[in-house]
Amino acid sequence: MLSVRHYHQEYLAHQHSHAQLVFGLQGQLHLEIAGHGQCLGNSQLAVVPAGMAHACFSAAGSDCLVLDVPSEDWLDLRLGEQADASRRLLTQVSQVQLNAHQQQLLDWLAHSPLDNPLLAEQGAALLLTCLHAPLAGPLAQQLPLAKLYAFVDRHCAHPLQVADLARCCGLSNARLHARLLAETGLTPMALVRQRRLRLARQLLLHSTLSLGEIAVRCGYTSQSAFSAAMLRDTGCSPRHYRQQARDNIRELRDRQQFP
Repeated sequence: MLSVRHYHQEYLAHQHSHAQLVFGLQGQLHLEIAGHGQCLGNSQLAVVPAGMAHACFSAAGSDCLVLDVPSEDWLDLRLGEQADASRRLLTQVSQVQLNAHQQQLLDWLAHSPLDNPLLAEQGAALLLTCLHAPLAGPLAQQLPLAKLYAFVDRHCAHPLQVADLARCCGLSNARLHARLLAETGLTPMALVRQRRLRLARQLLLHSTLSLGEIAVRCGYTSQSAFSAAMLRDTGCSPRHYRQQARDNIRELRDRQQFP
């Protein structure tokens, strides 16, 4: 039901009758769900609906906490009136950025003895409840995160500053820093770095742009600065990340064509 799993360069492709939640702990996991690719990193959640074909690999290795969602009866029994909210979450492919409170629960569960069936079952119920329960206090749900992410993505090539992000949210620099840290666990500039690397990984996988062009589009001052950032984030160079990903995608397509 709940387990920590290590993913590596080997391409894994399958589907199953139950929904699955994949929480990023360490490293980057490339997921393809129903033909759509996404990169899952630390503090992020990918939803894999029941019966949907999906595949994954990690060029430099990745650790994830995986929740294999039990039956409909289990949702009703464990979640009660909140079961319907979980059902809505589990029916659509999505990627979610966890907030600081959700991340704390995830970290605790990842270091817990999940081979204990009672702990695993209660931990699964807590995770599902935490994903749609409102946060306590006046800061709850107030940052326009979707708008902020879109703003950073549009301006990745530019030298973004905290003031630019604060202006997007209608807040002072200090207020944005405190609010963003409380809701996502990231500082404003850490968020910019995360979104730049996310775009870089997408371009490496799905474009023919040169490494220098990708570096420029993602706001790095040089190709060497881009390479150093990728190495810190994924454990491998951009060139190796692209080659490994393409080799794995080619292998998957060959398997699908010649089962």
